Amino acid sequence: MDIGEYKAGRWEKGLNYSYFVTELINRQWTWKDPQLTTLLEKACISLGELNSFARLVPNIDLFIHLHVTKEAVISSRIEGTQTNIDEALMPEEEISPERRNDWQEVRNYSEAMNNAIRELDQLPLSSRLLCKTHERLLSGVRGEHKMPGEFRTSQNWIGGASLSDAIFIPPAHTYVNELMGDLENFLHNENIHVPTLVRVGIAHYQFETIHPFLDGNGRVGRLLITLYLVCEKILNQPLLYLSAFFERNKSLYYDNLTRVREKNDLMHWLKYFLVGVDETARQASNTLSEILKLKESIEGKLRESAGRRTHSALVLLAQLFQQPVVSVKHAEKICNLSTKAANDLVSLFIRQGILKEISGKTRYRLFLFASYLALFDENRQ
Repeated sequence: MDIGEYKAGRWEKGLNYSYFVTELINRQWTWKDPQLTTLLEKACISLGELNSFARLVPNIDLFIHLHVTKEAVISSRIEGTQTNIDEALMPEEEISPERRNDWQEVRNYSEAMNNAIRELDQLPLSSRLLCKTHERLLSGVRGEHKMPGEFRTSQNWIGGASLSDAIFIPPAHTYVNELMGDLENFLHNENIHVPTLVRVGIAHYQFETIHPFLDGNGRVGRLLITLYLVCEKILNQPLLYLSAFFERNKSLYYDNLTRVREKNDLMHWLKYFLVGVDETARQASNTLSEILKLKESIEGKLRESAGRRTHSALVLLAQLFQQPVVSVKHAEKICNLSTKAANDLVSLFIRQGILKEISGKTRYRLFLFASYLALFDENRQ
């Protein structure tokens, strides 16, 4: 199938509404547009550089947590939550009651992603894995009564208050199993020769068009991209997340998906998608580079100023790169110190400008590794 000749699907009549039945995608895809080839090449180079760079970073696992947390915050924000990244890192008891539901949704997203990455060791990227991920995503939050972990058995819609004023109505539920089976087969079909990034770009569009769950489709569809790149060993670590790119101009993201359905313009979507992969991979590489510089700079400061506490200081610093919010009690446990020694160590970190107090309390204070967190601020991209 030439991408330029793609027909997105057909409309069928429901009860007082029409729904869109998307075309099957498990086929060989070709194209004549040289610009798509150029964008694919750029995206592959940037992704390869990110992967190579990540392999060279010592203790790369330390830095994964904040990448996942940032993705959880932004992907959930696209769906309407209000939690920011520093709030997402705080313990639940520090979150005001009116914001705890949003906080929990972000936490669920992080756990769903981490669990899915671990599951890839035993399970291929499949409908089964996506359903398990969806179940975790909706556990105890908005949508928990909307069939978590199961494909829908009724009609859903996107935008509007009902089917009568919906912006888009996905396929009837009777098509979902067939369409998701086709999508899964396409992702793993070794008899066709489609580049991985083109394949996952098509798959993301298809997933969002099928909308197989009653709730949480956007978040699972964005997770699908990262999971597939890890599954296919294009990435050794889950370091690429497109939610920030999609959220930067949310209407453009939705317009490009809609353009495929209305104008059969899959080519335009894929170009947009590949630009996103290229930009996001380069930004992730830059962030890793700045993390390493920050780590080296602070380690140098601590070796000069910590004296006999240098070992404990470096242990605490390593933990802060994984979890950048800490209390004295937590520092005590991490470094195996007395309460006084832990308090003195945290005070040293404050004097050195490494930590700042964020809870506004005199007891049970919380401290933030602000310069590290600042590297993940999407506004600086």
